[in-house]
Amino acid sequence: MSETTRRPAPPTGTPAGGTGRLPLLDVLRGVAILGTLMTNIWIFAGPGAEWGVLTGGLDTPGLFSGTDAAGLAETVFRLLADGKFLALLTVLFGAGLAIQYDAARRRGAPWPGRYRLRALFLFAEGLVHFVLIFAWDVLMGYALVSLLVAWLLTRSEGARGRVLRWAAVAHLTVMTLLTLALLTAPAEDGPGGSGPSQRVIALYAEGSWAEQIAFRLENALILRAEPLLSFGLLLFLFLLGVRLYRAGAFAPGAAGERLRRRLMRWGLGAGIPLTLATGGLSPDLFLLGRYVAAPVLALGYLGAIGVLLDRRAARAPGRAPGQLTASLTAVGRTALSCYVGQNLLAALACYGAGLGLATRFADSGPWWVMALWAVIGLLLVAGARLWLRYADHGPLESLQRRVLRR
Repeated sequence: MSETTRRPAPPTGTPAGGTGRLPLLDVLRGVAILGTLMTNIWIFAGPGAEWGVLTGGLDTPGLFSGTDAAGLAETVFRLLADGKFLALLTVLFGAGLAIQYDAARRRGAPWPGRYRLRALFLFAEGLVHFVLIFAWDVLMGYALVSLLVAWLLTRSEGARGRVLRWAAVAHLTVMTLLTLALLTAPAEDGPGGSGPSQRVIALYAEGSWAEQIAFRLENALILRAEPLLSFGLLLFLFLLGVRLYRAGAFAPGAAGERLRRRLMRWGLGAGIPLTLATGGLSPDLFLLGRYVAAPVLALGYLGAIGVLLDRRAARAPGRAPGQLTASLTAVGRTALSCYVGQNLLAALACYGAGLGLATRFADSGPWWVMALWAVIGLLLVAGARLWLRYADHGPLESLQRRVLRR
């Protein structure tokens, strides 16, 4: 009998009784959402904004290059974030997909079934987000990969394990070859290393919203390159999220606590040295830093946050969550809305079509960028907590449920 027709027993990671939420997942989603802004805020504030990523306009100061306090603060801030929270968010998306699969099987509903519509709607949301707000959208890539993983959930554990390993090997091979190409390529001036052109800088500093939309559409293929480049990583992290959920990594109990401690030890123990090496030695190691070291450290973050919550629960069993935990939970429960909202706020703050802060503070050092991240983060927390007083889901989450009648 195939897995598509057999009703499986609830896995270890299933919420108690097969219903309810896993509190750790919500906290981790909140951390991941706010953490992705730690990376994206430099894109909004940098010369050429979204295009600057592709033309070398957003290079991180070298960690060991003797920079001043401001430069060191920027470097540490960015090294702690770049790629790590996006990888964490991807793992959590895979875990969420497994939860939806289990819920469908408990109801006796076909799978993928209506999930295809949900993925299509997510893709549409990502497309609107890309066109109107931010070129480096992740939702479109998530929607496409989720369809493949949704099908893989109907296969055996062994089949998923083989795909997970193949995806990891393929991704590491591609990143290694591309990094070797960067290390051996002759130094050249011009696009790709000298920063964005003055025309593009002026577009984001002075151009209208409509002009920025037109620019994204004209360069859509190039600006959508990251999901293709990182497809193997996305597939691996989705499946890893499924496996961690099945193993109970997000659930209370002794087994989950042991797994979280292991993730913390191994993720931080390997991820920190890898991040320092790839982020501090050469800008040509950027791909290895963002797409290899970052996912390792992300698992360390996952484990460390889980361990902190486990210790708090052990010290004060039954105690209500503190303000920080409650705030992160609120952002996690409205993750889609907060993800789009933070990019909208950052665009309105930084671009010339809004407040134009990127131009006003262009020569003011990195402190204002980090302060802007903190302000937007506080606005998201306040907005999420206020919204959830009157609704069970975020604005975009509610729209999705209403359109899909779920």
